[in-house]
Amino acid sequence: MPVVVHLPAALLPLFPGAARRVEVPASTVAEMMDALNARWPGMRDRLCDETPAIRRHINVFVGGERVGLETRLEPGAEVIVMTAISGG
Repeated sequence: MPVVVHLPAALLPLFPGAARRVEVPASTVAEMMDALNARWPGMRDRLCDETPAIRRHINVFVGGERVGLETRLEPGAEVIVMTAISGG
């Protein structure tokens, strides 16, 4: 069973055909990133750095908690990807 990923609106114009809500097969956040990148090449580079880790201006939440690439995902999990908001 796939997981449901909610992508930030700011990301969509960079990846034609991407939707705010997508389903991908994944058992970890890292696998989710790989699946998104398989559909839309370059998406992982927008969300993760080369170490690899989730970029500091990107937040990923599962069940209301901020998670990392190693986090396991249950089938049907709702994953929310958000860009960080800052200001002065």
